[in-house]
Amino acid sequence: MDVDLLRADLRTHGQEHLLRYWDQLDTDQQQSLYQDLSNTDWARINRCFEGATRESSNESKLDDLMQPIHPDKVGSVTRAGKDLALWEEEGLRQISEGNVCALLLAGGQGTRLGVTYPKGMFNVGLPSEKTLYQLQAERILKLQKMAYDYTGKHGIIPWYIMTSEATQGQTEKFFKEHDYFGLEKENVVLFEQSTLPAMMFDGKVILDQKWKVARAPDGNGGLYRALGERKILDDMARRQLKYVHVYCVDNILVKMADPIFIGFCISKDADCGAKVVQKAYPTEPVGVVCRVDGVYQVVEYSEITLKTAEKRNPDGTLMFNAGNICNHFFTLEFLKTVVSEREEELKHHIAKKKIAFVNDQGEQIKPEKPNGIKMEKFVFDVFQFSRKFAMFEVLREDEFSPLKNNDSAEKDTPTTARHALFNLHHRWVLLAGGRFIEEDGTAIPPIPSRKEDVNEYPVVCEVSPLLSYSGEGLEEHVNGKEFKTPLLLLSTTEQNDKEPDVKKIRED
Repeated sequence: MDVDLLRADLRTHGQEHLLRYWDQLDTDQQQSLYQDLSNTDWARINRCFEGATRESSNESKLDDLMQPIHPDKVGSVTRAGKDLALWEEEGLRQISEGNVCALLLAGGQGTRLGVTYPKGMFNVGLPSEKTLYQLQAERILKLQKMAYDYTGKHGIIPWYIMTSEATQGQTEKFFKEHDYFGLEKENVVLFEQSTLPAMMFDGKVILDQKWKVARAPDGNGGLYRALGERKILDDMARRQLKYVHVYCVDNILVKMADPIFIGFCISKDADCGAKVVQKAYPTEPVGVVCRVDGVYQVVEYSEITLKTAEKRNPDGTLMFNAGNICNHFFTLEFLKTVVSEREEELKHHIAKKKIAFVNDQGEQIKPEKPNGIKMEKFVFDVFQFSRKFAMFEVLREDEFSPLKNNDSAEKDTPTTARHALFNLHHRWVLLAGGRFIEEDGTAIPPIPSRKEDVNEYPVVCEVSPLLSYSGEGLEEHVNGKEFKTPLLLLSTTEQNDKEPDVKKIRED
């Protein structure tokens, strides 16, 4: 170890303080710290910090530059008519040809949920007790079968899962313990995103321990660097994939590799696409997909004034109404271009955080208020590079219910996620000809009254993804039948495999 050379390099970039405890470390600690510091590009880190702070200091509003996405590039699940079936058929064809993959952004821990493991391992309290990971894996299995039933060809949907340093080990172990939920191991590809040092407000890197730099994942926009560094694009090319569906782990209703969305984007010859939902109200704190000075972008709610947020079209709808839900389509060629030519152009954003640090006495301190920053990129920041953008509007109640907070919060909780799924599946059963009754045999109205217990949805109904991907094929199971809640509809395979107590949920 050439410590003098390392010290000189750190001094050049204003980070020499990272070696202040060097003489107090044992040999293993010195080796660990030396490797970390030597393998870090400090010039790049300082550039990232300078760019991020410069960007955060720009408080100008974007109102005058904003334009809605042109109608020619917009589709809607509610206004598609016959095109909906055509898009779905095209999507299923592409899946059967092995041209489509799903890419899950799963670098976040469940800290706000009050757990120490990755969000994907969380069980929101469904009758089946399935986790987010299991629900998503089973949707892939079902979609592969749907594509085969439609075309007669066995297409595989590879599942790429981007983890972080904090979630990689636990996620890998979880999938192994559950035998990849029926998917082939070689088609579930885990890869780790990069980290960046956490910094004080003055640009000094923080030590988490005397021998360890405080680091954090580089945001979901770190995907693009990871696709190159981890050779994921090479793997996609080897599999001859053409289309990539990217989404976040915490949406319990997500339709991975949605054939309708895939087909719509292909019909538009899009290189990049975004699923959106209508904003619930003008000031809802969500990003808006739009154009800024002619360039496609997601504008955060803090970047526009109230006047613009409330601006309406002649028909009364909000002008900037396309709420971003982190659900995106990319062609492989577009991603190749981003990774090889444009990744360095993506700007870092600053998040002020409470970051554990080592004080002058060498003790770790956990601050009570933000004392530093973490730098991150956003996955949607690549929209600006698109030349053939498309946007697809879906119904929030059908496709978007994020899980972010524990049940002490007002929204985006395990309870709201569970209720969203019950509501969706309840409607599936009704549309397929089933009906629900109370214990005494009286009919439950199609739009049931809320129960006194706000933690319980009036109709507890869960449909296994292995039985139905989006409500299709349920008629033979429910048409003309009456059900009491809780109802858990399982596939034939699951009925044979499940324990007796879970079977009983279905039999009730």
